[in-house]
Amino acid sequence: MQPRRPEGFDGLGYRGAAYGADYQLGFPARSLSSSGDLSQHWVTTPPDIPGSRNLHWGDKTPVYGGDGSLPPAGLGEESSGREQLNRFAGFGIGLASLFTENVLAHPCIVLRRQCQVNYHARNYQLSPFSIVNIMYNFTKTQGPRALWKGMGSTFIVQGITLGTEGIISECTPLPREVTHKFNPKHIAGHLLLKGLVYAIATPFYSASLIETVQSEIIHDNPGILDCLKEGIGRIVGLGVPHSKRLLPILVITFPTVLHGVLHYIISSVVQKCVLFIIKKKAPPRDSTDRPNIVQNTLDDYFPELIANFAASLCADVMLYPLETVLHRLHIQGTRTIIDNTDLGHEVVPINTQYEGMRDCMNSINREEGILGFYKGFGAVVVQYTLHMAVLQITKIIYASLSRNTS
Repeated sequence: MQPRRPEGFDGLGYRGAAYGADYQLGFPARSLSSSGDLSQHWVTTPPDIPGSRNLHWGDKTPVYGGDGSLPPAGLGEESSGREQLNRFAGFGIGLASLFTENVLAHPCIVLRRQCQVNYHARNYQLSPFSIVNIMYNFTKTQGPRALWKGMGSTFIVQGITLGTEGIISECTPLPREVTHKFNPKHIAGHLLLKGLVYAIATPFYSASLIETVQSEIIHDNPGILDCLKEGIGRIVGLGVPHSKRLLPILVITFPTVLHGVLHYIISSVVQKCVLFIIKKKAPPRDSTDRPNIVQNTLDDYFPELIANFAASLCADVMLYPLETVLHRLHIQGTRTIIDNTDLGHEVVPINTQYEGMRDCMNSINREEGILGFYKGFGAVVVQYTLHMAVLQITKIIYASLSRNTS
């Protein structure tokens, strides 16, 4: 359960953070907030686009020099221009991150999930080059739409989890934001809240998973609300016909919650550690150094993005075997037909008969080997390579704008 779009519930939580003591940022993703005091604020916040609010603590940007002194004559318009550029940069960087996580990376998620549930496959697609080749074959035979199927349902799942988290936190004492210093009670309550959210979203995540792996060759375009209808039908036992091998919703809830909570914990810890390292290695800056003000603002944005990138990557890699097991349990008995990931054309049915999480793990290890847990791992490499490329391109563009402005 990971993000942004559910990547095993990828993106179901959200990270908002502040890096340093002089500014505040919010970035949508799934992780823990950080602050200048890294022992504070184990939090999640609703989605926000960086730059849409002030970069500094408080309601107003500190005046020139940060000490209340007035700017020299003639610098008023220049400061205003820099502030507008800062906000534009924050909006652009946040928008680029959202686009990468939710749109550009979606074909990688589709291929990744199809490989994970395809126990027939002889080619495990561990290399990014083989994944790119399969993407090309899918596009050639089914059109580009085959790589973006199910994207609407992933946004629905994100909305359900965000809304559920807000409702539960308002109706119960479970904290949505943990601001106490390593208070075990508040941390346990916060993780319990996350677990409840993942449990409630389980049937809808299952419906979204089916939409992303179902072959376009035999599947009509789903309606925008089909994910909701099928999720509710999964709970009450009605709707799309299922086979007798379909696992009860309670059986798949535990591995779903386990994956989601572990992913949240790992990504939160990694993000916190990366921010701490970046802050410790960052050279001291003089806030009154006018030629570097714009570049300093650029440096303020990217530590959070790099920390979020590293956190998501580490969590996805570490929990990839569990995610493979989770997806196979979700898809079993749903009469889903997926694309043949060995050839890039034709279709194959999913007819597994796992009795539960342990049986699934033993079967994969016995019949497919250890590497069977990593089927489709090449898609993860492609996904995060694209993500890093977009971040670097965005940084280069803004650095160029900064030089022109200064």
